[in-house]
Amino acid sequence: MPTLLLVDGHSLAFRAYYAFAKSRDGGLRTSTGIPTSVCHGFLSALMEVLGNEQPAALAIAFDRPEPTFRHEADPNYKANRDAPPEDFRPDVENLKAVLQALGLAIITEVGYEADDILGTLALRGSAAGYTVKILSGDRDLFQLVDAEKRISVLYMSAVYGKARTGKPAEIQREQVIEKLGVPPEQVVDYKALCGDSSDNIPGVKGIGPKTAITLLKDYGNLQAIYDRLPEVKSTLAKKLEAARDLAFLSQRLAQIMTEVPMSTDLGQNLDRCRLQGFAPEPITQLLEQLELQETLRRLPRLQGLLGGLRAAEAAQGTAATALDSPQQGVDQASLDPELAASQQGFESSADPARAEAEDPEFWTYADTLAFQADRQPLRPWIIQTPEALAQLVHRLRQCTDPHNPVAWDTETTALDPREAQLVGLGCAWGEGPEQLAYLPLGHQEGKNLELRPTLEALRPILESEAYPKALQNAKFDRRILHHQGITLRGVVWDTLLASYLLNPDEGHSLDAMADRYFQIQTTSYKELVPKGQTIAVVPIADVAQYCGMDVHVTRRLVPVLGQELAQSPELEYLRAAVEQPLEPVLAAMEDQGVRIDTDYLGQLSQQLAQELDRLEALAHQAAGIPFNLASPKQLSTILFDNLGLDIKKSRKIKTGYSTDAAVLEKLSGDHPVVDYLLEHRTLAKLKSTYVDALPTLVHPQTQRIHTDFNQAVTATGRLSSSSPNLQNIPIRTAFSRQIRKAFLPEPGWLMVTADYSQIELRILAHTSQEPVLLEAYRTGEDVHSLTAKLLLEKSEITSEERRLGKVINFGVIYGMGAQRFARETGVTLKDAKLFLQRFHDRYPQVFAYLQNQSRSAIALGYVTTLLGRRRYFQFSGDRLQKLRGTDPAAIDLDDLKSLGQQDAALLRAAANAPIQGSSADIIKVAMVKMAQLLQPYQARLLLQVHDELVFEMPPEEWPVLADLIKATMAQAVELAVPLEVEVHSGPNWMEAK
Repeated sequence: MPTLLLVDGHSLAFRAYYAFAKSRDGGLRTSTGIPTSVCHGFLSALMEVLGNEQPAALAIAFDRPEPTFRHEADPNYKANRDAPPEDFRPDVENLKAVLQALGLAIITEVGYEADDILGTLALRGSAAGYTVKILSGDRDLFQLVDAEKRISVLYMSAVYGKARTGKPAEIQREQVIEKLGVPPEQVVDYKALCGDSSDNIPGVKGIGPKTAITLLKDYGNLQAIYDRLPEVKSTLAKKLEAARDLAFLSQRLAQIMTEVPMSTDLGQNLDRCRLQGFAPEPITQLLEQLELQETLRRLPRLQGLLGGLRAAEAAQGTAATALDSPQQGVDQASLDPELAASQQGFESSADPARAEAEDPEFWTYADTLAFQADRQPLRPWIIQTPEALAQLVHRLRQCTDPHNPVAWDTETTALDPREAQLVGLGCAWGEGPEQLAYLPLGHQEGKNLELRPTLEALRPILESEAYPKALQNAKFDRRILHHQGITLRGVVWDTLLASYLLNPDEGHSLDAMADRYFQIQTTSYKELVPKGQTIAVVPIADVAQYCGMDVHVTRRLVPVLGQELAQSPELEYLRAAVEQPLEPVLAAMEDQGVRIDTDYLGQLSQQLAQELDRLEALAHQAAGIPFNLASPKQLSTILFDNLGLDIKKSRKIKTGYSTDAAVLEKLSGDHPVVDYLLEHRTLAKLKSTYVDALPTLVHPQTQRIHTDFNQAVTATGRLSSSSPNLQNIPIRTAFSRQIRKAFLPEPGWLMVTADYSQIELRILAHTSQEPVLLEAYRTGEDVHSLTAKLLLEKSEITSEERRLGKVINFGVIYGMGAQRFARETGVTLKDAKLFLQRFHDRYPQVFAYLQNQSRSAIALGYVTTLLGRRRYFQFSGDRLQKLRGTDPAAIDLDDLKSLGQQDAALLRAAANAPIQGSSADIIKVAMVKMAQLLQPYQARLLLQVHDELVFEMPPEEWPVLADLIKATMAQAVELAVPLEVEVHSGPNWMEAK
């Protein structure tokens, strides 16, 4: 999805100011004394973020000097803040002029803060299909982080904006918990309890961060704390009671408004925020006046980052014209009668590099155009004639060493392999600046090779296992070549996957690795290609450099990554035996796609529409008057004015009181109209997100939906699915389960599902060697019933009592405490504590295993799965840091019970990571084996959804494959307990469960 970058203008401006204005020389100024620290630092940081994130749209929000609605609620709000320095305001005003000259959207609103504008734009951007990233140094914005809505925060350090201060850290849900001790949805209530001195938010006197975290962990939210105040420790309850009004006032002050009524066209229409470049003259004059020479020098790059035509390209026109001329190329040499003898001399040369130098008439190469002068420039050969192609093929036929694979890359006009045209191919057979070539195939200008003859000449190499290959993200290139009639074979290295195994939490893009390993700043695609165009319009010489750098870096990464993997043989095994062979399996699944019954979804949409109408009528009846369920203003009037519901569960906004999802959840059960509203919103989202959206994603050529399986994203090793996400099809409600009925096999075929049963618990039994669990799984006893009997000390149990066993069995894996167990099962806190203690007594080996994983994380910095996959952990506390490198067995966890919330959460994650990761590894191994199993059959693997595989097959293959699929999955790895697999078939996905 395209990225919408939202910038907290004052936050970045202040960091830029203090990064420069507080230096020895007092900051940056023009020769006439105009302050420019903010302008310089802000623009430098913005360029870095633009290069890293490559957004499609951008908006910058600034605060205004007028009071906001928060000042009306509390005159003391931010009253403790000093006035900004005198030279700050004029610098910011000049900055705004610069940003406007760059064509960027600057948004302010009277009565609201920049945070409110950012919150409103973030939700609008998410609803419009953007991935939203908010650049800010303000932790208040952590409350907006939402993985489902694709909203994250790019968090800046205090000195961000000064040269070489590092990249902002991307804050997702896990990082919010690490930094604050609470998830995003509790940030507001966290501030309501412990206050915020920087904003003069009072909070509850006597309650600090540690106590606030504990209260929210135990009760969930501020309202629940006050609803259950008698359960709270008496001294703490007195503090809470005394500050009840202050707490809810603090909650309203801390809550970011997400429904700001935008007065400007920019805020109403996100299309106005899309990057479209800028007119050079006005910004050039302004930068010259402000003497911002560095920004002036980088203006062509900034033009590319902001989506405009690069100034360098406009100036140089068709830079490759001379290089493409027959006088300097192979055309003239091809007329030479001594060609055959010359070619024979090349073939017989003992030194290929020397032979290339002795026969330059077979090649042309591009001088460096866009790379740093302090690095040896690349000189890729540009192959533009059949004779030069023959020479290249001859050279590549000598590359058969698997330890020195040839790096390959494709350049295309689109990301969808069915729509993409192949513009060029690049390859590098060595690390030297001339040991690489570019084959232009589809450029709009310049001399191209003919596509079909070129691919036929390369087919014996590309389709042969005898010629080892290395690629970055091989799955993409494999699919591109597949749709050009080439079956790629012999891929022995995918640098993306190797990086993922070595550094699961780092970036795995080629740009990131080039910077990390070689300190090379590569040219981005957005810098290279004009906005709205494809790479086919870029001059051949430029693309030769761009593609040449990609294959050059890929080729150089192979030995570097290989050396790192050699230090951990289990990771090299995972790469070579699991991740690498899984890549073509996923490529085939993506190409195959899955058939969708659009007619059925149309009918389901009508049913949902009728149900939505019914719920709307019931809501009107319950309210006593008709109203627009989608109107926040009308809802506010109905709920809080007409029905008199508790306004403390909401927050004041310009149009009344908020009625967003969080508020309605708090009001759930207070009045029937609220429950109808919640159900209506749930079904409306189901209808829009899946029922109505899936038919629009059907590919017109295949009549199937084609998802992307992401192999190098999650920290646990699990696969993820996107565009669309088919691993997240809901199944909890009757309507949501019916969505799976729309997923069909090939006409006349069967849909088949194969699902691991309780795989995480079986892994826990194997790794912990808990005798009771081992015996239960070996004899086929129901583990949840067994646990319930042990907890309740009964020989016979009901289905509801079995649920207690199930909750605690899975909950212990994830570090569930007594409070959560009580909430999820409805038992008292006293009984929850009793059941957890009994579980500990009955399954001592389980707890011993989980504690050993925590010790490993502390001493080694990582934990491992059954196959050796690593999950790394960085602890913040000095006590844990001092234990790094010690003997894990010597660590006494009882001495570490008073850890900070962040480190305690990391230790719980460390205990669970080997179990989740092992589950991911096992199904990946099963998928690799499954691909081999299915080769003689017509059956196809379509989807992987966590512990489940989905197939389609002709009915006659079902009797044979049912047992083979079950056996293959059950024997993927050998555990101390059997892996149980349930295999079912049906006419659609729902009925195959």
